[in-house]
Amino acid sequence: MKNNNGYSCWLQYDLLGQAAREAAVEWAQDIVLTEAAEQGPLKTAVDELTAGMAAMLGKRPAIVPAPVTGRRYILLGTVGGSAHVARLIGGGETSAFGEESYRIKTVCEPDREAIVLAGGSGKGLLYAVFHFLRLIVTGADLGSLDVTEQPKYGLRMINHWDNMDGSIERGYAGRSFLYADGRVLSGSPRIRDYARLMASIGINGIAINNVNVHRQETMLLTEQLLPDVAAIADAFREYGIRLFLSANYASPVELGETATADPLDAEVAAWWQRAAERVYRHIPDFGGFVVKADSENRPGPFTYGRDHADGANMLAAALKPYGGLVLWRCFVYNCQQDWRDRTTDRARAAYDHFKPLDGRFMDNVVLQIKNGPMDFQVREPVSPLFGAMERTNQIMEFQITQEYTGHQIDVCYLVPQWKQVLEFDTLVKGEGSKVKDIAAGRVHPYSHCGITAVTNVGDDDNWTGHHLAQANLFGYGRLIWNPELSAEQIAAEWVRLTFGDNSEVASAVTDILMESWPAYEKYTSPLGVGWMVRPHLHYGVDVDGYEYSKWGTYHFADRDGVGVDRTVATGTGYAGQYVGANAERYERTSSCPDELLLFFHHVPYTYRLQSGKTVIQHIYDTHFEGVEQVEQWIVRWRSLEGKLDAERFRHIGERLARQLDNAKEWRDVVNTYFYRKSGIPDQGKRVIFV
Repeated sequence: MKNNNGYSCWLQYDLLGQAAREAAVEWAQDIVLTEAAEQGPLKTAVDELTAGMAAMLGKRPAIVPAPVTGRRYILLGTVGGSAHVARLIGGGETSAFGEESYRIKTVCEPDREAIVLAGGSGKGLLYAVFHFLRLIVTGADLGSLDVTEQPKYGLRMINHWDNMDGSIERGYAGRSFLYADGRVLSGSPRIRDYARLMASIGINGIAINNVNVHRQETMLLTEQLLPDVAAIADAFREYGIRLFLSANYASPVELGETATADPLDAEVAAWWQRAAERVYRHIPDFGGFVVKADSENRPGPFTYGRDHADGANMLAAALKPYGGLVLWRCFVYNCQQDWRDRTTDRARAAYDHFKPLDGRFMDNVVLQIKNGPMDFQVREPVSPLFGAMERTNQIMEFQITQEYTGHQIDVCYLVPQWKQVLEFDTLVKGEGSKVKDIAAGRVHPYSHCGITAVTNVGDDDNWTGHHLAQANLFGYGRLIWNPELSAEQIAAEWVRLTFGDNSEVASAVTDILMESWPAYEKYTSPLGVGWMVRPHLHYGVDVDGYEYSKWGTYHFADRDGVGVDRTVATGTGYAGQYVGANAERYERTSSCPDELLLFFHHVPYTYRLQSGKTVIQHIYDTHFEGVEQVEQWIVRWRSLEGKLDAERFRHIGERLARQLDNAKEWRDVVNTYFYRKSGIPDQGKRVIFV
């Protein structure tokens, strides 16, 4: 069994099992193509299908203009571009296709059978090809295919936090493959390989630099670097992906070309208009700017007495003639707080800043809202800002990179968490106002909406540092294409595509993934309390690390109890930002879900949860249980030796061993801390290091 460094991720077509190979070989002789495919996603679709079939079967299919009598074949085409496709599928079945939609269907003719791959455009056809190749690898019955797909979300994005010095903020998979030593690595073949991976899971937009834009990255908007940026855009375009840039709000000041960045200053507006013209001259399909302004010491319109709408609209006006978007991040809060002030609540900040501005933003501004009100914690409620603004476009932001969930050292499969967020009913337009539908523009009539996420890739051979962290990247793409897929379906599909058809390996890996988020939560974050991490690094336990800091993230533990009072009645009032029954549910301890109790309420250690346990016993029990779960994974993993390649067996085993050490440290520090605070012993009489 040859070693596998993970570079091909879930596109390992050589993992095809014997039965699937025998079923596919009958279709592998001819690919019928009746329209020109000289460039762009249509040509890429043809290339990916022929290369994929060749890798699976050892023979590259022929591209022919018409089928051979009596021989099975695969027909490729776009709706409206191929009369042959229209005849076999029928115009009625594809009349409502968007450009990213596709159909995969087995069709029986009198003298032969065909598998038709039809896309609403070259992009749709490319997505159809990747789906078809997945079906082959996972052993689908090719004689009875009937699949119609269209993405739920218009914007399906990735945000990079890469810097031009080659570092990656919150990156746990090596250095950047986009930049090094102040240079854009536009000629790197890895960039095209990355675009291929992203297209295979349906990503259609990528912002290629950190939202914390430094002087070097500000230069990406200049003639000096735009040719290199355009080369990356060229590679992305072949895979149906639009390139975005994170923009420094104070770019004209940073570059010494204006004395101010006041959004209402005509000279500033003119500078951005020239910048937009320059960018679109190099990149005609440029997606737009991602902007972090007036947040964590980044420049913004507040400096000039203006608000977020003033700043975002000034940029939007510059981009509007070209169809560009401004993705304006709502991660805005006071990061210079006094820990003694318990009235200031970071959780309130995004809603308080942006809700009053509803209706003032231009129609090509999209507010980018983190999934929770704090900062990608292992457990927090859904941001009440999402869906609260009826007249302002919104996009949900997730974090694939494991900043607060284990740094891609600890395995933590995040798709179940994202599923919970998407299924949350905001009630903003009555029952059924779920996040998944708000993000699709089906609750409010947003002109631009969707989902984005901070990526977890770097230049490590396996892209994500931890082989199992690939599941989060794959799972993100699959989920935002179709949020009705279950977390377990996605995990099982990724495991089969990545590890092959050994049932014992597949079962073990799938189980570890599905158990990992609950296990990580158990040994780190009790009942909605987060932030008990080492400051700035955000890895490793430090219960009071942020407790008396300017960042405003607290657990308020004292000798009597723990938790933050965010009620309307006696606390910060944050619970009142939710609508109707949600506000009522969070307001009362009796109805607040256990898993969020300490996020919304300060309660005694002896408070009895809905589970029947006291808060303190829950803390003790879960931290022991989390460690025990990782110990069980290690035993199970060791039983797989010889059943997968040695390289991945060793790598994952080493990561699990490190995770066990981490879990034990969390258990001992957290349990000791709360024993010292409460003075209440563990009912199980287990060792707590007092």
